[in-house]
Amino acid sequence: MLQSHNPVDASWNGSPIVLVGLMGVGKSTVGRRLANRLRVPFVDADHAIEQAAGMSVSEIFEQFGEPYFRDGERRVIARLVDGRPKVIATGGGAFVNDETRALILEQATAIWLNASPEVLAERVRRRDTRPLLRGKDPLKVLRELSAVRNPIYALAPIHISSKRGPHEATVNAILKAIGR
Repeated sequence: MLQSHNPVDASWNGSPIVLVGLMGVGKSTVGRRLANRLRVPFVDADHAIEQAAGMSVSEIFEQFGEPYFRDGERRVIARLVDGRPKVIATGGGAFVNDETRALILEQATAIWLNASPEVLAERVRRRDTRPLLRGKDPLKVLRELSAVRNPIYALAPIHISSKRGPHEATVNAILKAIGR
């Protein structure tokens, strides 16, 4: 059900762990559980962005557009990746930004959580809070995003594939991949 890909020695050195991947893959849910198991703080980058902006991610997208949001996201993630042990869940597009990705790869342990577009579409249909999906077919959008973003996510040194199943299995796969 779960596979991990670990092309380098990825024993965790206490740097921030940054979860990357498409929307709906479970970065926030898995991140909270992972942080609890590691006994470190958890931060959801989207929530940190909302606090900094005083508005929701959807409102930022609607009022200012995606480029404005991505710039704020880059600055917030740069602040969060401070060398202290923690787990950070990023938004689906964060790792696609060249500067954000370089910062994460240099100063954190990046973990790509991956699932098929079909599984992701099933998960995201439960809530209408995703700006990139508003008024669109989630499966079609996720297939397109997967084609563009997966080669970039693959630059993360640790890959965890998740299919249908409990989030705890994903957490266990991450802990194994980081030598915990």
